Amino acid sequence: MPESRILMGVIGRPHGVRGLLRVTSYAEDLAVYGPLSDAKGRRFVVRPRGAGVAEVAEIVGDAEAKVADRAAAERLTNTRLYVERERLPEPEPDEFYLVDLIGLTAIDGAGVALGTVSAVHDYGAGVSLEIARDGAPPLLVPFTRACVPDVDVAAGRLRVEPPAEIETGADQILPPPAGGGGGLGYATARLHDDTDGACT
Repeated sequence: MPESRILMGVIGRPHGVRGLLRVTSYAEDLAVYGPLSDAKGRRFVVRPRGAGVAEVAEIVGDAEAKVADRAAAERLTNTRLYVERERLPEPEPDEFYLVDLIGLTAIDGAGVALGTVSAVHDYGAGVSLEIARDGAPPLLVPFTRACVPDVDVAAGRLRVEPPAEIETGADQILPPPAGGGGGLGYATARLHDDTDGACT
C-alpha cells in the first residue's frame, strides 16, 4: 500500500547567524506545497532564499514563528519534511515515486523471487535499483525497460531481467555503488529505453 506521506526535503546545517538553513529539496520549489510536516507532526513553511538555502518558519497555532537565529536553526538540523500524498500529482506513465519502488518484490521471468528493492540510486548516468537478497550480495539492476519490463506497484512486485553478465556466476554480480545516493522521496524514477535495447 502506498505511503500516505512523501518526503519532500531535509533541513540541513544553519547558514549564517540569522536563522537561514541549508535545505535539500526533492521538488523545484518547496514553497508551492504550503506547510510541510515533520515526523513529530510539527508544521513548517520553507521559503527559498538562494541556491540550497531557505528561510524556515514553524507554524504555531495560526501564526508563523520564523527561525531567527543560529541556535534555533541548529535544533532543526536533519529534520525531514513531508507532504500528504494527495497533495502531489500522480506520476506520469512509466514514472514512479521512489518511495513506491522501495520494498517491492523482484521476480525473474519465471516468477521466482530474487529479493526486495532496498534502495534506488541515481548518480547522473541513470537510475538503478538495488535488490537485497538472502544469502547473496545485493543485485544492482538498471531501471530500464529491458532490465525491468514490468512494474506493478499495486501487486507489490516488479519483474527483472538481470543483465547476462550477472547471471553467469555469483562472483560476477554487480555490487551497489559506493557512497550514498538514492533514497526515499518526492523524486521520481522513470523507466527509459536503452540505446541498444539490451540489459547491460
